[in-house]
Amino acid sequence: MSLNSDKRRRGRPHRGRPKGPEFRPKPTETRHFRPSWEGWLYGRHAVLAALANPARTCRRLVVSPEFLAQHQAAIGKALAAGGPSPPAPQTLPRSEIDRLLADGAAHQGIALLADPLPELAVEDICRRAAERARARVVVLDQATDPRNVGAAMRAAAAFAAEAVIIQDRHAPPAGGALAKAASGALERVALVRTVNLARALGLLKKAGFWCVGLDARAESTLGQTDLTGKIVLVLGAEGEGLRRLTRDSCDLLAKIPMAEGCDSLNLASAAAIALYEAFRPKPTPRDA
Repeated sequence: MSLNSDKRRRGRPHRGRPKGPEFRPKPTETRHFRPSWEGWLYGRHAVLAALANPARTCRRLVVSPEFLAQHQAAIGKALAAGGPSPPAPQTLPRSEIDRLLADGAAHQGIALLADPLPELAVEDICRRAAERARARVVVLDQATDPRNVGAAMRAAAAFAAEAVIIQDRHAPPAGGALAKAASGALERVALVRTVNLARALGLLKKAGFWCVGLDARAESTLGQTDLTGKIVLVLGAEGEGLRRLTRDSCDLLAKIPMAEGCDSLNLASAAAIALYEAFRPKPTPRDA
């Protein structure tokens, strides 16, 4: 190859992919990718409850023609109860709604694009309960499954709990599958994320709460435990249970009695049983 042809080749504009460190994609450019379905709530109860919540900022409401025909009155009632400037329902075929959401989302023909609810801290829950004689809080240790957390929130709403507290690390987002499983409870019960569960339990204790950890190895049952006043029910993941530091931060441990051969319950099922035990009025002995 001649010198002149080499110069001509070096002088041509580069037609391929630019090279060099300045052209390499930065790792952070793809690390924070947000799925197109993030921010969507779906399912009848989850969406109608969100629409009726004045604390929610709702951006877009899509419904199938079938759902609109069957639930038009309920949608109108929820929109009237919610915040200002609610979104007008947009009618879409179910197949189009499918494309807006994560794969496998059981949307029932209705979905809502909404901003997250304002975040609350453990201190906020302590202030809310400051003047109350009775209050219930649920703490979930190592809860990572959105449906489990959502079902626990549904139980918390049913038994008038103030909040469900989860560790921020590995916790599921407060929307989508979690909101669907919560069946509207996400709008009624505070979902609080904290970095350190042991510290959160310490703050609750200072606020007058009594922390009861559920542990299959405990000597006393929930039925034998005084659950009046301000109570924190602390539950661990199925199988693994409470981590040592979380367990050591509890005031006492109690267990749910089960039939022989059964040693654990689903997290949400255990939460529902514990909340019921703390919620139900205690029987008084009949007069002789």
